[in-house]
Amino acid sequence: MRSKKRLLLAIDSLTIGGAEKSLVTLLNLLDYSRYEVDLQLFAYGGAFTQFLPNEVNLLPPLSYTQFLNKPLYSQLSSPRIFLARVYYSMLIHKSTSNHSDKARIYWNTIGSIIPIFKKEYDVAVAYAQNTPTFYVIDKIKAHKKYVWVNCIFHLEGTNKKFQEHFYKEADGIALVSDDALKHFKTVYPVLSDKMSVVFDLYDANVITRMSKLPSNKDIDKSVPVIMTTGRLNKPQKGYDLALEAAKILHEKGVEFRWYAIGDGPYRAEMECYIEENHLQDVFILLGFTANPYSYMRQCDIYVQTSRHEGFGLTIAEARILNRPVVCTNFEACTMQMIDGKNGIVTSFTPEDIADAIEKLMTDKNLYSSIQNYLKQEKKGNVEEIGKFYQLIEQ
Repeated sequence: MRSKKRLLLAIDSLTIGGAEKSLVTLLNLLDYSRYEVDLQLFAYGGAFTQFLPNEVNLLPPLSYTQFLNKPLYSQLSSPRIFLARVYYSMLIHKSTSNHSDKARIYWNTIGSIIPIFKKEYDVAVAYAQNTPTFYVIDKIKAHKKYVWVNCIFHLEGTNKKFQEHFYKEADGIALVSDDALKHFKTVYPVLSDKMSVVFDLYDANVITRMSKLPSNKDIDKSVPVIMTTGRLNKPQKGYDLALEAAKILHEKGVEFRWYAIGDGPYRAEMECYIEENHLQDVFILLGFTANPYSYMRQCDIYVQTSRHEGFGLTIAEARILNRPVVCTNFEACTMQMIDGKNGIVTSFTPEDIADAIEKLMTDKNLYSSIQNYLKQEKKGNVEEIGKFYQLIEQ
């Protein structure tokens, strides 16, 4: 008789991101005397792969992923798969799709050629919405299936109708914040009984240790240092607001260096804005790093200009390192931010963001008060793994 439960977790990739960091933290806290763990990715090579514990069995890429890596002439030997790929590419090319549109088109065109996985599990967990959720529900054999929603998930129309089947089939739906739960209940109110909150995991000890490692690039600390971390993305992360706030500060003659850690589809547009507005010396794109904490530790102010977040894990990480935070007032920010206590909460206007940053730079008493408050805050939430166990052991 098996003494360990077979557990599968699925996520898009292990590139930089809140869900990915949360999953790696979970896997490093998991009790492997109780679980035999497989991990399925849909894209490989992410920087967080290096932090996986040895006990985790990283499954090979799906056959379709391997097919995509073949030369074109080899792909032609599998006409059904090749035609599905061509059809998907045509539909995406014609579309101005968001992530949910792309996931729906992908599953409608590619899903049928992905085989059902042969191994059977006690519990399967999709640790992200969209494709991982579709895969776990449709292609995995498991006694129990749970799905995670790690953002304020906007579903309507065709996407709402398409995804309803997957959430109905799940045994439980975990949301990473109270606001994410509240919003998702408005999308699928009939599924409310399946929903619960399991916060993104973050380990203060790990973050503190990593922050003390040397950074790959030098940080100019001759002037106040501002830091922002996250995928270079306009609709969610609000980097356009950050750039405009930097421009306002620069034109006022405020001295600073604003470093942005991350990469993404908005980078080229950001580079153009930086050059056109002569911000090359004050707004610096550091690119991707697996260890943002060595940079975050060196900043004077951490800024988050997001328009929406499921939780806002980078804010929690900045707070662990006692960095005063300027944060836009997205729905979930009040779960962490106390305006005037551990930072400043602003509106979504660049003017208000710039004013808050300047206030922290010039009001030394406020800055000192916030730092002292941060030093007394509770650090990390590794106890949340108890909710994970409780959910999957139902």
